[in-house]
Amino acid sequence: MIVDAHQHFWNLEKVAYPWLGPQHGVINRTFEAPELEPLLKGAGVDRTVIVQAMDSSEDTAYMLETTARHDWVAGVVGWVPLDRPREAREQLKEYARNPVFKGVRHLIHEEADPDWVVRPEVIEGLKVLASFGLTFDVVAVFPNHLKHVPTLAKLIPDLKMAIDHLAKPPIASKGWEPWASQLAEAASYPNVCAKVSGLNTAADPDNWTAGDLKPYIDFAKKHFTADRLMFGSDWPVANLAGNYQRVFEATREAVADYGEEERQAIFGRTAIRFYRLAL
Repeated sequence: MIVDAHQHFWNLEKVAYPWLGPQHGVINRTFEAPELEPLLKGAGVDRTVIVQAMDSSEDTAYMLETTARHDWVAGVVGWVPLDRPREAREQLKEYARNPVFKGVRHLIHEEADPDWVVRPEVIEGLKVLASFGLTFDVVAVFPNHLKHVPTLAKLIPDLKMAIDHLAKPPIASKGWEPWASQLAEAASYPNVCAKVSGLNTAADPDNWTAGDLKPYIDFAKKHFTADRLMFGSDWPVANLAGNYQRVFEATREAVADYGEEERQAIFGRTAIRFYRLAL
């Protein structure tokens, strides 16, 4: 069972996405399930997890509507106002009734305050999230957010977290520190996983190869092990530096020297366990 643990949909006529504009070129349009479905079949991907693309209830409702029409969508990572814990609790009571709703994400990299995620009220909201047994996807865009993951892991040890896109390592500049030290520290907490996703858009957009991604994936495997890593395409954002097939094939190439059990973990088993996907 191959799972894409990180992809998006957005419909610009149904939901507002203020962050998205002409500066985003080829992804500044609507992307919906019928466009992705043949790409999944071409790559041999069986199931996906849709991840929120806007901090709004409208975006979450749109994703849940999509799952009702496409059974290959196995999970939804939506949004609730974590900085308003009481309101978040009421929304989670409703969402938790839907078995496809698996967790929450907030576009923390869009917040003016780089320390937003460790504000007291947000910590309280994350504790509420943990009480529902739901997960938290961390948009830990390096260097502002990865350093906060250990803080969250210590304060809320029962909150399962996934670091999106390996926190966007400095691949284009072939940099390492302090990204490497911060990722290794985050990996020391057993409630933290990471996604092998979005790496092509952290590399040279025109000339990246699997070889550019591999050292960063290898480093993540060393510290997380394959059982806490999961593949994600980050489609359609991936189209900024390639396409679905290229990202999928490059990731497969980068881990080709791993053991069969490790590859199965990264391409499905970890996501199934982390998101409790009913397959």
